[in-house]
Amino acid sequence: MIRCSARIGVLVGLVIATGLATAAGAAQTLTLALTPSQSPTALQQVGDEFGAILSKLLKMPVKVYVASDYAAVIEALRSRNADLAFLHTVGYVLANQEAKATLLAKDIWHGKTSYTSRIYVRKASGFKALEDLRGKTIAFVDPTSSSGYIYPMVLLIEKGFVKNRDPKTFFKEALFAGSHDAALLALLNGSVDAAASFDFAREQYLQDKERIEALTWVAETPPIPEAGIAVRQGLEPALAKRIFDALMALNAPEYKQLLARLYSIDGFTEPGPDSEFNVVRAALREGILKR
Repeated sequence: MIRCSARIGVLVGLVIATGLATAAGAAQTLTLALTPSQSPTALQQVGDEFGAILSKLLKMPVKVYVASDYAAVIEALRSRNADLAFLHTVGYVLANQEAKATLLAKDIWHGKTSYTSRIYVRKASGFKALEDLRGKTIAFVDPTSSSGYIYPMVLLIEKGFVKNRDPKTFFKEALFAGSHDAALLALLNGSVDAAASFDFAREQYLQDKERIEALTWVAETPPIPEAGIAVRQGLEPALAKRIFDALMALNAPEYKQLLARLYSIDGFTEPGPDSEFNVVRAALREGILKR
């Protein structure tokens, strides 16, 4: 699952530069942009492996790159510099709104097609409820992060803690850590009192049992729909179908370890109704998410 992270920026899109053989026989390239929700270097390495296998399945060249930030992915889709992109929930809504991108395949993550956001604290802090965080500090992930900002902000506003869409009306200080692992590490080392991230963030990024057990949470949001791989507007339907079939082929057992290293996903499935993203669209309308 693509967890949004980054002051690094806005969604990176798995881009796959589209290509069919030209009259001269030369093939164009599908470009695949990746969201920078974890170490860009490690993500590029596994992205290259993913691109090589996708290229083999599609029988056409596939280039994979990690975008500079989340916004760069959406712009790549809009400008058609990217044909496909791996998008998190908010990233997909923005790409759909601004670039007319559509969801081709949804991620399966920990056996589910949805997740939640949690507000984490250190167990040793003694914090038990959201009210305990009044006047404290929090690390969010990125202004466009689904689980690292948008959904926890909706929760805080609905419960009456945050006023005027400004987290500083409740917290003493609110910062953007740039990635989920950075937010959790800031919490662990005591730089902040709380951190917002997704429900399996501790297990995915901390790994060490002692560090995982050092954190707990004081609030959890309703389910957030998974996004996945979106295609740019105007991509040939026949090519989109070929890509979808190739992604379904990646659900085979031999690719499980690769997908686990790429955003920790289990596989892909058909997308559900687009209306399931209306909560995010409402957050846009209410100004929680600004563009």
